[in-house]
Amino acid sequence: MMFGWTGNLLRVNLTDGTIKKEALCPKDAEMYLGARGLATKIMMDEVDPKVDPLSEENKLIFMTGPLTGTFASSGGRYEVVAKAPLTGTIGASNSGGHFGPELKYAGYDGIIFEGRAEKPVYLWIEDDNVELRDALHLWGKNVFETTDTVLAETAEDARVACIGPGGEKMVLFAGVLNDRNRAAGRSGLGAVMGSKNLKAVAVKGSKSIKVADPEGFMEACTDARTKLKEHPVTGGGLPTYGTQILINILNQSGALPTRNWRDGGIFEEAEGISGETLAEKYLVRNKGCFGCNIGCGRITRIPEGKFKSFGEGPEYEAGWALGACCGVGDLEAVSKANFICNELGIDPITTGATIACAMEMYEKGILTEEEVGRAIPFGDAEALVELTRMIGLREGFGDVLAEGSYRMASKYGCPELSMSVKKQEMPAYDARGVQGMGLEYATSNRGGCHVRGYLTSPEILGIPEKLDPLVTEGKAGWLKIFQDLTAVVDSAGICLFTTFAIGLPEISSMLRTATGINATDEEILKAGERIWNLERMFNIKAGFTAADDTLPPRLLKEPLQSGPAKGKVVDLEKMLPEYYEVRGWGADGVPTAEKLQDLSIG
Repeated sequence: MMFGWTGNLLRVNLTDGTIKKEALCPKDAEMYLGARGLATKIMMDEVDPKVDPLSEENKLIFMTGPLTGTFASSGGRYEVVAKAPLTGTIGASNSGGHFGPELKYAGYDGIIFEGRAEKPVYLWIEDDNVELRDALHLWGKNVFETTDTVLAETAEDARVACIGPGGEKMVLFAGVLNDRNRAAGRSGLGAVMGSKNLKAVAVKGSKSIKVADPEGFMEACTDARTKLKEHPVTGGGLPTYGTQILINILNQSGALPTRNWRDGGIFEEAEGISGETLAEKYLVRNKGCFGCNIGCGRITRIPEGKFKSFGEGPEYEAGWALGACCGVGDLEAVSKANFICNELGIDPITTGATIACAMEMYEKGILTEEEVGRAIPFGDAEALVELTRMIGLREGFGDVLAEGSYRMASKYGCPELSMSVKKQEMPAYDARGVQGMGLEYATSNRGGCHVRGYLTSPEILGIPEKLDPLVTEGKAGWLKIFQDLTAVVDSAGICLFTTFAIGLPEISSMLRTATGINATDEEILKAGERIWNLERMFNIKAGFTAADDTLPPRLLKEPLQSGPAKGKVVDLEKMLPEYYEVRGWGADGVPTAEKLQDLSIG
């Protein structure tokens, strides 16, 4: 009997319609924990890393962690993993809400989807009863319509993960949306789901999750929850203002990328799109995911006008991408565009960043009004909202934008205007003003990403200690630890935001008492290192090299024009060799045979 994990996986072959229940390998569970790690192990074992991401040979995996659905604070996370259409890297996207816990309650740690259905289908799971159902009537429906229809056909208290038109039309940055507004949003895993004609997964469970040491687990969870409640970020700032509180903080730090990263010194309209303004004018209430005592989610309402809307968000990354990155200071327009992203099932970070790239191309005369269908200058709120809708439907010029900024800019001979790494758009931290984040972007296993290490925490917020954001020395060592720990957090099934208040000792204590695995803190962190290196090996086998560990020329050659980091570029050449060294990799960025042996990676 396994504790924490259910010990069961579902394998769904969409081509022939067969569904099999399989036992989870205990050794794999111990070595890779769950969620992100375990799904990556399955991908490495079963999928050729050179596979076309949108072919039926790619697999799509929904995977929970051993703490998902337990009393662990913010234990509502699960991971969607496949080879990513946007990047060609291993794609792993994390989501909260209630879907992951419900899958555990039905008795499954994860689902492996393979093949391609001949026509649209959805999967309905009710404990031991699992079936594929026709979804032709759902094709074309948005995320909210799909969710409502599936709930009406299954059970009102079921949980649904689905794609919208963006996934159906294989927008390369389409996401998988669960509980209507929670998203496994990055890298285009919704497009993989669409390529398989899989519209939705609905689940209802009635089983329990057993832990190895109930008393010890409760004590460990209570300790973690207390620390979260007492910390000024998780117990104060995030519940009150949400993640959007970072708009003013990053702007004042001179690291809020503005107008397609042409500058990051000061965005003159930052206050208007800040978390403080959102709370003052449009916040209905805050909201938490399963088991969360932080509650950073925003329920917002724009009561009237051309941008009238009601829904969740925007979060910081979406608010920045659709706001400052596009030079838009109208919070109502930003909120409306974010709402459309959720409705159509597309990633707001890549959406906003791609629109910003197009706006710069328009300003430079590379794109014309006739080509796009309208003028799209920086700061045009109506253009932002309309282009967002067009992307999700692949309508008109939206069909070009739906390929992401790198492919769009390359088509017009200016790939340097795409602010992306490995073809994925970087999020809301200008690395010229936060040097460690530049190294993080360059080395992230899924392309431009902030949640694979988040050095913003020490560099800007001073957690766990304050680092000078403009200094490069020592950042490689810090980043390795943060990347390995984040792999543990994602694989365990808890929220990354908990790490503002708790660290490896608290997380390890919850894992030990939940699973019964007698591992030291160091051994658990080593599992994170193992996961990171396995992802790296997948990418290497997919054809990536050290040459891909780089940043857009703008960040390396064009100094910031204003703000506290004025005159700075990212000193990547200084940090990258040190990073390879602390990782135990060769100068070519490839893990050495000794490192792989030490991590027991075959």
